[in-house]
Amino acid sequence: MRRYRRILTIADFRWFWFGATVSSIGDGMTFVALTWLVLSGPDPAFGLALLAVLYTAPAVLGGVLAGPILDHFDKRTILIIDSVIRAAVMASIPATAALDVMPAFLPFVAAATYGLLKMIPLAGFPAAIPSLVPESELDSANALESLSFSVAGIVGPAAAGLMVGVIGAPAVLAIDSLSFLIFALALIRIRQPLNTREQPTLITHNSGAEPVAERASIRRVLRDPVIIATTIAFMAFNVAEGMLLVLAPWLAKTTLTGGAASLGLLLALLATGEIIGAVLAGAVRAPSSPIRAIGSVQAFAAVGYLSLLLTPDLIALGVGFLLIGLLSAPMTVWAQSLRMRRIPSELHGRTFAVLRTLMQGTLPLGTVLATPFIATDRIGTAAVVMTSLAGLPGVLLLLSRLRKGATGTKLDNS
Repeated sequence: MRRYRRILTIADFRWFWFGATVSSIGDGMTFVALTWLVLSGPDPAFGLALLAVLYTAPAVLGGVLAGPILDHFDKRTILIIDSVIRAAVMASIPATAALDVMPAFLPFVAAATYGLLKMIPLAGFPAAIPSLVPESELDSANALESLSFSVAGIVGPAAAGLMVGVIGAPAVLAIDSLSFLIFALALIRIRQPLNTREQPTLITHNSGAEPVAERASIRRVLRDPVIIATTIAFMAFNVAEGMLLVLAPWLAKTTLTGGAASLGLLLALLATGEIIGAVLAGAVRAPSSPIRAIGSVQAFAAVGYLSLLLTPDLIALGVGFLLIGLLSAPMTVWAQSLRMRRIPSELHGRTFAVLRTLMQGTLPLGTVLATPFIATDRIGTAAVVMTSLAGLPGVLLLLSRLRKGATGTKLDNS
């Protein structure tokens, strides 16, 4: 815990982390509130599938735009603008609902806007971390980022699941809007500009010659076999998570007792596991073989998806969700630190936007794949498919030659 106390003494990082955590709590509430609005509509199965696609697919386009913006402008300013825009969009639902004039398409517009802008904070957070903390503290900072999303994943869905039945989904979205504004205010407190000045980067070539100064390029970075392998593995894992985005609310609505509260509980357990996993990953020494470590936890995390075979047993499902979170958090922390050490600082915004766009871009594929399993009531088959998609890439990482040499050297092409 001493490492966490040390890094939180850095005021700018502390404000950044606090604001991002509050905003992420609002995000966790948003998904539950939007799904419950749609599930109350005339065609809940189609509406849920469409909402999940709109919630995730626009991130692909947003990621293409977010990277250059984050690298060429002050990240703090961009994140403030993003927060204000999303606050206004989410506030439009409770505002129109209070006047009894909310159009049926508005939840889908809010989901699409969220998806389009999602990559700005998702890439902006890791792109800003190296400017806020020393390199020796990257693992701890990345663990706190993961912890931020995990805490939000507990508090947001659980609170929304309880409040939807008391104050209604539109009022929950009003609280989400406020969370974005709190993030904007926290960003204003940061004194250090979060922009990156391009510098020539030392690149080691295979020939064994002395390092030479050469301007780094995204193409060179994206040819790095370590980055390629871990990104593909995460893309496959996210297909399974995309399927879970549809299956979890569908089961809560149609099979599990408790309705929205059951959905909130499952998502909270998923996030609880992520918190424990992130704390452990950031508190211990970095693994000597990150690829081996990432492959191991990814392979075992996939086992959690088999809990869907035990539906409608809520306890068994909860254990499965907890396991997925517990083991997926360390793989995220270790992979992110590995990438930060291999990617030149002047390319952090663009590269993290590209990588996270690729990884987030497979979530919509998962939401689409889940729809036929819902229509034919084959939840067990879906569980096996999800386990295979999430686990096989982890096994391949364990068997690959990359596990011997990937220690985090910047742009090491050997």
